[in-house]
Amino acid sequence: MTRFETAFAKGPALVCFVTGGDGDTAANLDALVAGGADVIELGMPFTDPMADGAAIQEANIRSLDKGTRTADVFRMAAEFRSRHPQVPLVLMGYANPMIARGSEWFADECAKAGVDGVICVDIPPEEDPELGPALRAKGVSLIRLATPTTDAARLPAVLEGSSGFLYYVSVAGVTGTQQAAQGSIEDAVARLKAASSIPVAVGFGVRTPEQARVIARVADGVVVGSAFVDLVKEHGDNAPGPLRELTVALSQAVHSAR
Repeated sequence: MTRFETAFAKGPALVCFVTGGDGDTAANLDALVAGGADVIELGMPFTDPMADGAAIQEANIRSLDKGTRTADVFRMAAEFRSRHPQVPLVLMGYANPMIARGSEWFADECAKAGVDGVICVDIPPEEDPELGPALRAKGVSLIRLATPTTDAARLPAVLEGSSGFLYYVSVAGVTGTQQAAQGSIEDAVARLKAASSIPVAVGFGVRTPEQARVIARVADGVVVGSAFVDLVKEHGDNAPGPLRELTVALSQAVHSAR
């Protein structure tokens, strides 16, 4: 079994996001794992993170101001893999840093660092050749995004070549600003699960254990990002403790949902 299959086989999975280079990234990642995160998303800082709200935009700026480069993110990923050999690791970001040196280079670096999957926000399924074939050739999952506007006509294109899990963006907006109605999430998850056997994880706007618990009753996973990024902003290098505390609460909520 892949790391993704193992993580999602245990029941609803908690997927936790932090931005690479924001605060003490290694300690932050370790805190998420210690708190019970099942899957880790590591954000690749970029100057124009168009799908992200203010919290993650600011985290990108803080990271870039420290001089974080793509090579640093791969170093963080490789060190994470050496410390946590069984926890799935996803790089999440935008096309420019991923394909600037060629998709084959990026895919090779992912494989060498032990990265399990990649979420590229701004390469649509119709442009899959830009990155998808190179990742799949190296055994790295391309994790696609489905949204409330992904209709039946477009869904097959989203699913084609996708693996690891499907990330359902529950609101038509940016990260961390609003939460979708539970009824709409339930309808969307049912539709996606009927179309594919890939696990469906729901994110955007999930901040509290209670929100996560309700979503985990119907979804295969719950993604939390901005709430963690806010803690890194508030506590800086002292963020690992608060990160672990929030992860414990979210993990208990998600894992007890069913």
